[in-house]
Amino acid sequence: MTSVFKKLKLELEKTERLDKVLTGELGLSRTTIQSWLKAGLISVNGEVVKSNYKAQSGDEVTILQKEEDVITIQPENIPLDIVFEDDSLIVVNKPSGMVVHPSKGHYSGTLVNALLYHSNSLSDSTSEEIYRPGLVHRIDKDTSGLLVIAKNNDVHQKLAEQIAENKMNREYIAIVDGHFAHETGVVDAPLSRHQTNRLKRVVEKGGKNAITHFEVLDSFSDYS
Repeated sequence: MTSVFKKLKLELEKTERLDKVLTGELGLSRTTIQSWLKAGLISVNGEVVKSNYKAQSGDEVTILQKEEDVITIQPENIPLDIVFEDDSLIVVNKPSGMVVHPSKGHYSGTLVNALLYHSNSLSDSTSEEIYRPGLVHRIDKDTSGLLVIAKNNDVHQKLAEQIAENKMNREYIAIVDGHFAHETGVVDAPLSRHQTNRLKRVVEKGGKNAITHFEVLDSFSDYS
């Protein structure tokens, strides 16, 4: 069974591919939007369409969600390390070991559970499988660091656009096995999902652009 997730009436200056339009409107990845279209969960003016449908101003879009994919997320009183907060967004320092959002096998104890307890004003973003209020981007469970949380959909969309257009920089400190030939440099290697292990990424021609500027802070006997 399905239920209505969202309805939109598009206001466009020119015709554009529907998947591109919805990526901007919802602040989600094009891969997510395309998966919904492939599953027949998106219709325009009452007709199910494909991802290459040319959207026009005035089109009425209906997005459905599968009932079995809906997970009820409970607010939980989990301490948060809030670095910054105003009426538009929250910057939170996520500790290592905390899962960012609920999913199969992780229904509680996540950052989203904590955010729902902390604030009743979060954007209503969703992914292809899970409702993710406030989340503009993610980091892995075992990675600690700053996450920007949107308090409304307008801010969410603007932040998502900045990330998509590479206007927002992210810096990481990591321990790497071995040594670098140079103290600074650039790694320009397109990434794709591993064909059999969907949790892994591999360097592959034709993958998504991934550019990393690095600087070696220190070197030791076996690692940097």
